[in-house]
Amino acid sequence: MQKESESFLKKRRTKGKLGRLALILVGSIFMAFGILGIFLPLLPTTPFLLLAAACFFRSSERLYNWLMNNKWLGNYIKDYREKKTIPLKIKALILTILWLTIGYSVFFVVNIFLYRLILILIAISVTIHVLYIRTLKQ
Repeated sequence: MQKESESFLKKRRTKGKLGRLALILVGSIFMAFGILGIFLPLLPTTPFLLLAAACFFRSSERLYNWLMNNKWLGNYIKDYREKKTIPLKIKALILTILWLTIGYSVFFVVNIFLYRLILILIAISVTIHVLYIRTLKQ
């Protein structure tokens, strides 16, 4: 079983130093966007972290293992990939930050009605999406 796993991993690795470096760079950018997405509600966290994991999987075993075993990000990625769930605390945090920032923007920053409407529609769409994802039972 161990040898089958190792051969599978070797087959999945990108050949060529330049290709691996490109995937590491792109994976790092995706990871940065994913981390920013934790704090910026309109920037999706999970898709960027999943893309980063895919890039690291194809380029660097060390970076892939680091990301998957990361104290904050690893369990989030594993839970989403394996169970397609998000913990209730994370859902509540996402929706709270989303509506606080959108509300602030709508009432204090944006003066054009159409832009306000677009922001509200985005917030509603993101809320529906987050609520649609199953909740992790702990």
